[in-house]
Amino acid sequence: MKKLAIGIDIGGINTAFGMVDEQGDVYAESVISTRKYPLLEDYPTYVSDLCNALRTMIKSISFEHELVGIGIGAPNANIYSGMIEQPANLWKFSEEEQNRDEKRRFFPLADDISKAFGGVKVLITNDANAATIGEMVYGNAKGMKDFIMITLGTGLGSGFVANGQMIYGHDGFAGEFGHIIVERDGRVCGCGRKGCLETYVSATGIKRTAFELMATMPDRSKLREIPFADFDASMISAAAEEGDPIAKECFRLTGERLGRALADAATVTSPEAIFLFGGLAKAGKLLFEPTQWYMEENMMFAYKNKIKLLPSGIQGKNAAILGASALIWQAQA
Repeated sequence: MKKLAIGIDIGGINTAFGMVDEQGDVYAESVISTRKYPLLEDYPTYVSDLCNALRTMIKSISFEHELVGIGIGAPNANIYSGMIEQPANLWKFSEEEQNRDEKRRFFPLADDISKAFGGVKVLITNDANAATIGEMVYGNAKGMKDFIMITLGTGLGSGFVANGQMIYGHDGFAGEFGHIIVERDGRVCGCGRKGCLETYVSATGIKRTAFELMATMPDRSKLREIPFADFDASMISAAAEEGDPIAKECFRLTGERLGRALADAATVTSPEAIFLFGGLAKAGKLLFEPTQWYMEENMMFAYKNKIKLLPSGIQGKNAAILGASALIWQAQA
């Protein structure tokens, strides 16, 4: 009987899910809206609707199979507790809510889904950790025992693997590399601090860099014609490919900050490789070349020219689903 796992990726806009085998082949997939359930009191309805959508997907599989487990990647998810804990953009208080006790915003999603499916194994972790495990199971980190995964999307996520084990820390929240401070009293971050790496190295961060450079560099640039609301990181990539000086400087600065930070990270875990994943990583050599140069330039001598900087091997439309399902396959190993 074919064994399949379900991978669920919960984002602020949509929740995507699919049925995946141990080789990473996806046999069915679907999506529901997350944004449709914005408030604290919407959470039970969200769980019910998600479970119904999962049942529909399972029934669409025409051959006999065994569901071995459900893996979930979500913001602020804790693998130890099985909860999504105080997520920034999910199930928030209504404007009229008087009792804004943040302890009420701990959502036992792993238990809730497991109960709905007769006690099937359900594992949950944050989306960056899920991508890291996906790289171990399906991607370019197969066989590696020590590596770092950096996910570059709206924010900067990360996962650290040492001696073949994911580093979760004592509370399940280790590895928040995006929130190391790289510029003291620098840009304001959504976490409440200033100068976090994420504010410089992410799709949002490079957009902020572009507008700062347009204010200080006199060079002609097609980026000046784009309104702020319509601006996204892919436009910077396209302009840089055409030789736009401001766009090229955006990537140099972004690579400089990321490369320096990675040189510091290397002194903690001594990884065999560092993988870059996500939308900003699709810029290819525009990001990889300056990052590699500044990483080696700032690397402690013991680590120089030893650590590979590589693209993710699971970059693609199913990557988030694959990463979530990999939680189950790793647990089966």
